[in-house]
Amino acid sequence: MQTLFRHLPTLLLGAILGSFIAIGGSVFADRNQATPDLAKMVPFEELRTFTEIFHKIKTDYVEEVDDKTLLEHAITGMLNGLDPHSGYLKPEVYQEIQIGTTGEFGGLGIEVGMENGFVKVIAPIDDTPAQRAGIQAGDLIVRLDDTPVKGMTLTEAVKIMRGKPGTRIILTIVRESEDKPLTITIVRDIIQVKSVKSRTLEQAYGYIRISHFQAHTSEDLRKAIRKLKTESKQGLKGLVLDLRNNPGGVLSAAVEVSDAFLSDGLIVYTEGRVDDASFKFNARRDDWLSGAPMVVLVNGGSASASEIVAGALQDHKRAVIMGSKTFGKGSVQTILPMNGGAALKLTTARYYTPSGRTIQAQGIEPDIVLKNIEIASIEGDDDLRLKEADLAGHLANDNGDGSESQNSSNPKSDQEEPLVKKDYAVYEALNLLKGLNIIKGRN
Repeated sequence: MQTLFRHLPTLLLGAILGSFIAIGGSVFADRNQATPDLAKMVPFEELRTFTEIFHKIKTDYVEEVDDKTLLEHAITGMLNGLDPHSGYLKPEVYQEIQIGTTGEFGGLGIEVGMENGFVKVIAPIDDTPAQRAGIQAGDLIVRLDDTPVKGMTLTEAVKIMRGKPGTRIILTIVRESEDKPLTITIVRDIIQVKSVKSRTLEQAYGYIRISHFQAHTSEDLRKAIRKLKTESKQGLKGLVLDLRNNPGGVLSAAVEVSDAFLSDGLIVYTEGRVDDASFKFNARRDDWLSGAPMVVLVNGGSASASEIVAGALQDHKRAVIMGSKTFGKGSVQTILPMNGGAALKLTTARYYTPSGRTIQAQGIEPDIVLKNIEIASIEGDDDLRLKEADLAGHLANDNGDGSESQNSSNPKSDQEEPLVKKDYAVYEALNLLKGLNIIKGRN
């Protein structure tokens, strides 16, 4: 989700989770002169209908409802009717959004939105209860404990999912690949999101995963690249940047991450109906990788800020985008603080990649499409695989009979299985980087 905080320095792009018009005598004070313009601006008949309905609810509804509740419902309905990302943020929700940008908040660890009246999982956050429980991008949450989600607002659903760490909640999930709904029990916890992780895949080839775009993501990225360079004696010959299931976050972080790999040129721009909804962001620093080949991994859970990075690097031909089509969140939300600590989140613009592409409801098409495949290996397959040395009468090696080579590899240890062996996309990305370097070396 992409969000702009007007009058505030923080710009958000993620799928995280008002004033009422009063008509009085003053409106008609200069009636004769103002009537033509006022008639265009104020829908008198519609407001009359609203007033009548408001009165009927107050007098005839089976239970008494206070004015504040009714007006909040009216505002919520008005905003929810615009698009899935506009909404009214009560003070506690607004505060949670601000806290969430720091990378620590309470809950299950999922980025969510609404689809057809149900809560849709945009992406589970790495190393959270939701991810460990098996929640997947694209899951539809239809029931929270015994309460149906249908009819809830997103805010109401999020409020139920949040809770005291250590308490349990049962999610009923509809998943496209499953014939019947799944029930998944998750224990709530304090969510501490580490947005950047890195590791060396092979000598001179690095891997960096960004799970969320936070205020400190760019700084953490720089540290990760330095670490990878230090670990490699030859310097980095290639980098896999993993943005799969990254739902977005802080706009400035997305711009800075893109800038880290670009020397110049446009990164992203936005266009809206008002001037302060239009922005342009350009690269302003040297490429931290000095032009070394890059592969960016994306999937359907890569949204908003992730799509900005992928789109910018793709348009500048700085990286090969690999995986599956991204989420397609290309709109900008402005958060306007209101009286009493509440806020209005309103869609005010669309964002565009450097070449002028809007990805709203389209997504980023990868340069190389990968099927959702896992690498399967047989336990002890190296011992089972037939080799030349196993054949009767094989030619001897000039340096011996080759028997030493059979035992040259280190025995299996308790170390973690290499990422390239358990993640097909990373495996393919690494092979591509090697191929690009071979071609580069021949030129």
